[in-house]
Amino acid sequence: MLRAVILGTGFYVPENIVTNDDLSKMMDTNDQWITERSGIRERRWLAMGEDNRTIMTGSDMGARAAEMAIEAAGIDRGEIDQVIFATLNPDVAFPGNGVFIEELLGLNTAGAMDIRNQCTGFVYGLAAADGFIRSGTARTVLVIGSEIQSTAMDKTTRGSDMSVLFGDGAGAVIVQGVDGDRGIIASVLHSQGRYARDLWLEAPIATMPERINAEMMAEGRHFPQMNGPMVFKHATRRFCESINEVLEKGGFKPQDIDLLVPHQANQRITDAVGQRMGLGPDKVFSNIAKYGNTTAATIPIALAEAELEGRLKEGDLVVTVAFGSGFTWGANLIRW
Repeated sequence: MLRAVILGTGFYVPENIVTNDDLSKMMDTNDQWITERSGIRERRWLAMGEDNRTIMTGSDMGARAAEMAIEAAGIDRGEIDQVIFATLNPDVAFPGNGVFIEELLGLNTAGAMDIRNQCTGFVYGLAAADGFIRSGTARTVLVIGSEIQSTAMDKTTRGSDMSVLFGDGAGAVIVQGVDGDRGIIASVLHSQGRYARDLWLEAPIATMPERINAEMMAEGRHFPQMNGPMVFKHATRRFCESINEVLEKGGFKPQDIDLLVPHQANQRITDAVGQRMGLGPDKVFSNIAKYGNTTAATIPIALAEAELEGRLKEGDLVVTVAFGSGFTWGANLIRW
């Protein structure tokens, strides 16, 4: 049976490390407060160039991650016939970042699409890649999650609850249709728009002339806003529901999981989900302490690091799971 198999993984994170102590010089916060509430000790932020822009774009980072994944997969980049780019921060309002990847990698007019599902973007992207391959629309799909968060944050005390959580980075996988038992077994995807305003970026907004005004900026409505307690409560619940649902869909139980790779939102959420699912730390991957929350990039970065650390072996049963703005949530069940 033809299945969408992850043949190679890759990631890229900026060299510039921003510690919690560094943030304490920008806003009223400290290392203990951040670590206790999130598990984050440092994150990567792109450095700024002389033109007051980041030295790389989200597409540039995605291309770096993709090149690593292509090499790991042992394929020629000309085999890629579809790009799926997950991000909440595209380089420009339009077009999407997928077409910039087609140019950067020289993919000879491969199809390109962007997914705007924020923290669940990569989970949705894997499900889409699986659908393309099973339907015969594509044979080899490049799925990327890449984010520049550092330029979107309110780096004053007013925005400290959010700005301390997020980092920049990119991850990528090569997915190819292969006969056999390996590959994506099942995916589950959900949303609940009634909670959209509990985690969102309101402005710029399409329904008003020029999209933004001075009053909105003075009120900070062009910075991300989050109802932290609401998000924490729903995330913990939906993570577990998604894991159980995708396992049932594939005919497995929690004890069959070899590695759970959750979206890196908060170490307390990761720990709570692991405990509720009966999974020890050796079966739950976490790297949030080093990178913070890179939204759509967290899972592909984690997959790449897990492979490098020898924590992913052929035949392992892997679950990727995410929850984020929308609210959206979902999971993929993969035979590695």
